[in-house]
Amino acid sequence: MEETLATASTVAVEQQHWLLKAFEDGGNTMILIAITGVITLALVLERLLALRKLVVDRDDFNNKIASMILRGDLRQAIAFCDNIRAPLTNVVKAGLEQVMNRRPDEEVQVAMDAAILKESPRVEGWAPYLAVLANVATLIGLLGTIIGLIIAFGNISDADPAKKAEMLSLGIAHALNNTAAGIAVAVPALIFFGFFQLRIGRAINDMQETSMSILNLVVANRDKMKG
Repeated sequence: MEETLATASTVAVEQQHWLLKAFEDGGNTMILIAITGVITLALVLERLLALRKLVVDRDDFNNKIASMILRGDLRQAIAFCDNIRAPLTNVVKAGLEQVMNRRPDEEVQVAMDAAILKESPRVEGWAPYLAVLANVATLIGLLGTIIGLIIAFGNISDADPAKKAEMLSLGIAHALNNTAAGIAVAVPALIFFGFFQLRIGRAINDMQETSMSILNLVVANRDKMKG
């Protein structure tokens, strides 16, 4: 057991030393890639937490709000939307307020459409910039690669023969470490970009579909609305 723990500890130390050495061999461009990686991580965590709060269960919400509309209890429906405070509920609330004010169906739809336009940026947040960060990380990695190749081949012609192999090795290590680091940041950024685009698209579709169903429900039950 003690030997296993000692082996695991040795492997962890070696991995830490390998990462540190790779960072040092990559030069200053590795700092830029690391900054890009930190920004990417912060953006991903922010969107994960934000979407958890902003996206609600559409089916459950629709069932509850529909029962209130069928009873004609608009005040309770609006209060229910206020309690949740999500983009979907804000869209429905905008339409219900127009219904309570006895506005025509066209104005109810316009109010909900305007609310969708207002709430969509809240759902999107900074998620689209993940694609930008992925490109930036890749380009910085490419820049570091080019710098490494310049180091590897730029000065070896005038170098001492005994040092040529060392200079070539350092330059290639610089190039490859930057390539690997840039890709290591870009790939997760693109994966989360696609994931968030899917979630955001579904959330916006939910708002659009719910607004249409609520309008149809209101039109069919105008006579029950108590206001």
